[in-house]
Amino acid sequence: MKDFLIFDGIHKSFGQYKAVDNVTISINQGEVFSLLGPSGCGKTTLLRLCAGLESPDAGRIILNGTDISNLPPNRRKVNTVFQNYALFPHMSVRENIAFGLKVAGKSRSEIKKDVDAMLDLIQMSDHADKRPALISGGQKQRVAIARALVNKPQVLLLDEPLAALDLKLRQRMLIELDQIHDEVGITFLFVTHDQSEAMSLSDRMAVMNEGKIEQIGRPVEIYESPVSSFTAAFIGDTNFFDGQVIEILPENYSLLSIDGLPDALCFNDTTRTVGDMVHVSVRPEKIMMQRQSPPDDHKMNTIKGVVENLVYLGGSTKYWVRSGEWMISAQQQHHHFQLDEKPLTWDDEVWLSWHADDGFMLERYDLDDEKMLTMPEDGDLLAEDIGDSEEIDDDEAESGAGS
Repeated sequence: MKDFLIFDGIHKSFGQYKAVDNVTISINQGEVFSLLGPSGCGKTTLLRLCAGLESPDAGRIILNGTDISNLPPNRRKVNTVFQNYALFPHMSVRENIAFGLKVAGKSRSEIKKDVDAMLDLIQMSDHADKRPALISGGQKQRVAIARALVNKPQVLLLDEPLAALDLKLRQRMLIELDQIHDEVGITFLFVTHDQSEAMSLSDRMAVMNEGKIEQIGRPVEIYESPVSSFTAAFIGDTNFFDGQVIEILPENYSLLSIDGLPDALCFNDTTRTVGDMVHVSVRPEKIMMQRQSPPDDHKMNTIKGVVENLVYLGGSTKYWVRSGEWMISAQQQHHHFQLDEKPLTWDDEVWLSWHADDGFMLERYDLDDEKMLTMPEDGDLLAEDIGDSEEIDDDEAESGAGS
């Protein structure tokens, strides 16, 4: 069912601060939909509005055809999984899961049946009598999910549910969350600042910035076809090139004049005309590097430069190549890496090339968004900096004040 959960023109302010600014989103039944953005973008506030923990200043929230904007939390058919789990420390795993059913006045037989089903779902039957202090972080998260699901909500709200887990456990829990969703089939609204979580789990996602929606789409659409410089820079990493359209070519291609670089060919499915100024995003992994000049191909863009910095990341190496005033990043996968090979290194002259289809013309561009790009400073860059760029830090407190 389409339009199962609708945020219709939602506004929410805290004093003079606009946390959510005229947001409209339509979420389908059974969909995993993620709200993604940096600290302060409004994603957690939107989730709290859906849960009934905050009230919108304007707009409506509609669930399965019913306006729930002014309903108290206990009358909304939604449940929330919080980042800190919020398990009762004095209760066992079984008792934690059963709590909501007891409050709802279910019979003992119903409670046992439903709790047993949840324990089987999260593979925790052998730990049913343990208290939270005696189980791992990943197990606590599974118990919190089971407790939220046992009352059969129409929507499960997940507020940074994996943030407290280490990397390997987060990766495993993503698989488990996907499996749980396949089993129960209800709508998941997933809030995160972690791009990899959103990309791997979501059917669709909304990128938020300063209380507004930047873009809504499937993960592949968001990554491969960003409409704004914010989306392009926030999701992964990219290169920005600004130029002018000097020729419109057949098959929806445009030739661009870029100051300080050779003219570049770019696919153009928009209504650009000769003379228009444009901004193009090219992902680092789309750029090929080699020591020799590549063979002529009219749809390949080619630039000569010098390796100025690099970071070895295990499965790949990231390079920064200087070409005139431009610093261009490229990421090369180690498909057949040999220890006795001579890899590209500092001060090597290289040729960069990318296909015209791999450049994407942006609809909106803000120079400040370039601050999110991973760039070396003073010739020094550590591998940890690369990791930071791919998982933006998020210190937002769950007070709802713009988070």
